[in-house]
Order: sequence, then C-alpha cells, then structure tokens
Amino acid sequence: MRSLSRRALLRGGALGVAAAAVAGCAAEEPEPLRAEPPDPETVLLRQLIAGKEQAVARYASAASAKLAPFRKRHEAHLAELRRRLPPDATPAPASPGTPSPSPSGSPGAKASVRSLQRLEQKAAALRPRQLDGVSPALAQLIASIGACEAAHAVALSRLR
Repeated sequence: MRSLSRRALLRGGALGVAAAAVAGCAAEEPEPLRAEPPDPETVLLRQLIAGKEQAVARYASAASAKLAPFRKRHEAHLAELRRRLPPDATPAPASPGTPSPSPSGSPGAKASVRSLQRLEQKAAALRPRQLDGVSPALAQLIASIGACEAAHAVALSRLR
C-alpha cells in the first residue's frame, strides 16, 4: 500500500472542498419569480364589471319595455367601466366572497320589479365603500353610478 504525503493529502482535500463548493452552487435552485399583486383599481373594476353584467342580465330577463331605459343605463356604465380596464387586464368574474350585487332568484327566472329594486338598493349602498383609495376619476365614476342606481331604486318603487 502506498502512503500519501501530507502535501498530497492537503492538495486532494482542497480540491475536494472546491469541487463540493462548485457543485453546491450549481445545484442551488433559482429563486422563484414572485407575481406582482394585482392593481387594486383593476380588481375593483373587475368587480364592478361583474356586478354590471349581472344587472344587465337581470333587466334583460324582465323583458319589459318600461325597464329598457334602466338596462340601457347599466349597459352604458358597463361600457365605461370596461373602457377604463387596462388593456392587459381581461375582465374576470368576481371571486367568491367578493362584495358585488348578486341577483336574487334563479339565473333563468324572470326578474320582478321588486327584485330589481333590491338589486339597485344593494348596489347603490355598496358604492361609497368602494371610493376609498381609488383615483379621483374612478371615484367620480363610481359615485355617479351609485347615484344612478339610487335613482333607479326610487323610480322602480313607483313602477310596482
């Protein structure tokens, strides 16, 4: 058996440590990319769009000529909200637990004037809470939509 000199042993150990260090660096996994949190205004716009889509669908299910002007105003709101959505953000349905006016009754059921009035009241009551922390332009639009929804609720009470 051949004996190793002290120098050969140290040299071999140093090479082994260096090889282990290089292997350790190469085996290190890259840090995963962290997704940027979504812009709060974009999230809010998506919620507003989902609520307006529900309102338009509820008015369409009522199929009454008296309610057509209400539906058209909601369609105008929907168009303006969609226009403000950033180009890279596609409208997505509101996630579960997201506050947005939900239609009452089954999806295919004909909407009653009373159910539409409740929908308008709930939506109008929600708008002031949506103003906090948004840009002045979006706050103005939300406030205007809320005022229109409140006026709808009053007008619908007269149609019953």
